[in-house]
Amino acid sequence: MSKFDTVVVDGNVVLPGYGPLRCDVGIKDGKIAAIGDINRANAEVIDAKGLLVAPGSIDCHAHCGIYRPLAEDTRSETASSLVGGVTTLLNYFRSGGHYMNKSGPYKTIVPEMLSLAKDNAYVDYGFHIAPMDSSQVKEIEWMVGQGITTFKHFVFYKGLSLSAHSTDSKALTMSDAYDLGLLYAIMEEATRVGAKLGGEARICVSVHCEDDELIRLFIGRVKEAGVKGLEAYHRARPALSERVAIFKTTAVAAATKARVNLLHLSGAEALAAANDARRLYPDLDIRCECTLHALGLNYPMLEGKGLGGKVNPPLRTADDNAALWDGIRKGQIDWVASDHACTNMSLKGDELWAAACGFGGTSLMYPFMISEGYHKRGIPLTRIVELLASNPAKAHSCFPRKGQIAVGADADLALIDLDLTKKVTASDLHSAQDHTPFEGIELKGWPVRTVLRGQVAFSDGKIVGGPRGVYVKRPV
Repeated sequence: MSKFDTVVVDGNVVLPGYGPLRCDVGIKDGKIAAIGDINRANAEVIDAKGLLVAPGSIDCHAHCGIYRPLAEDTRSETASSLVGGVTTLLNYFRSGGHYMNKSGPYKTIVPEMLSLAKDNAYVDYGFHIAPMDSSQVKEIEWMVGQGITTFKHFVFYKGLSLSAHSTDSKALTMSDAYDLGLLYAIMEEATRVGAKLGGEARICVSVHCEDDELIRLFIGRVKEAGVKGLEAYHRARPALSERVAIFKTTAVAAATKARVNLLHLSGAEALAAANDARRLYPDLDIRCECTLHALGLNYPMLEGKGLGGKVNPPLRTADDNAALWDGIRKGQIDWVASDHACTNMSLKGDELWAAACGFGGTSLMYPFMISEGYHKRGIPLTRIVELLASNPAKAHSCFPRKGQIAVGADADLALIDLDLTKKVTASDLHSAQDHTPFEGIELKGWPVRTVLRGQVAFSDGKIVGGPRGVYVKRPV
């Protein structure tokens, strides 16, 4: 009998701290059991000759269930994750409008949420939760006990609804007072609970940084000027609104000593504000995220193609794309995520202010970053793996079980053909979304196998088997 259930042979394996090395990976009971030149007798063999073997990506920013039923959305969109070499998807969730369209205690809502996701995920999964009112803040310690270590706040919800940009946010938040005071309370409680656990878990607060008061002003100006399309959305939610919200957020974080994630930085000014905050508060744990679309799309690219690219914060300019790539080179961006939200064109329509926000991207995690980062810009494969796997795993308390190829870690692998070149088409992404703003973009470097805990879950463009994803109770 073999020591291993499966051996991945002859691949170029990205190991922690090393560039690709030719070696084998031995898998037993869903875990990596050995790395090296392995006797494969009596084991199932996965031939990785000529392929890059990378740790499965941790896509730590998704919104399954925002516009479709959670169980249904989890099933289709985690299947889409496999296309991009993703093996763990961390989903943002909140009470209020969208998602389950209800409010109340998370002690009631979270078990229902977990039940709906169970047996529907094709990848392993976890949740981040947004406390929407003061009573839910008091449940943070209980939620940590359920395996949730990240808590979210949306700065712009104070005065704006998500889709129609009205001044009545009550229907969306279902909150008693959604404001900076609530953010302070969330950060204060997250810090208290983290200290109680002894600092071993990173209990943190993720913040969507856009300032509602500035957005209200600029929406009015854009409407008056008659600007249309995605350019209007870019102008209506200016980069200044991100800068102001980042300063508010980090000032509160410094006062409460909270660990903070600045989500989906959209361009040069947001990144500069984050860097300013790091200099101002050198002892504060500030980590920065950007998205595939902030790196690779801008509003002029999508001119005349409808509102499929509407997203918060908005797509900006080519100069903003370039500034974020520069931030990646300089180590100023900690991870890249998709901000995936399955949003069909029926929800977009042709009226900018009523159109739903968001679109999918989880299926492009490794293809986009390999193509645009490694091939086009010379960013080392080790840095790509940091951005897509090890750094998000560490920041979200999934490490060392997730995010690396190392003995004892889950055998989550993306086997990538670095030379495979394809144009992005919505039909190839295994998502329920009927479009993609990335349509027609040629990418070089696609996963040909995705392995979840030792079993092939995606092979040569097809999903293999049923949903086998399990809940990742954090900290692992």
